[in-house]
Amino acid sequence: MKEENKPFNNVIDHINKIEGNAANVSKGAVKKLPKPLKYFGNFIAGFLSISILLIIILNLLH
Repeated sequence: MKEENKPFNNVIDHINKIEGNAANVSKGAVKKLPKPLKYFGNFIAGFLSISILLIIILNLLH
């Protein structure tokens, strides 16, 4: 196990081994996703960001 992924106590070790934990996913795993899934994720993130900004701006103008 890499030093950066080493659990700091038994509870975290249990979560990683038994229940599974997304925190152990490497940073490069996103680069391996299929292109349509990457584009869909980027679209959702962009849509949510723009929606939040529009809501804030429209509430200030109201």
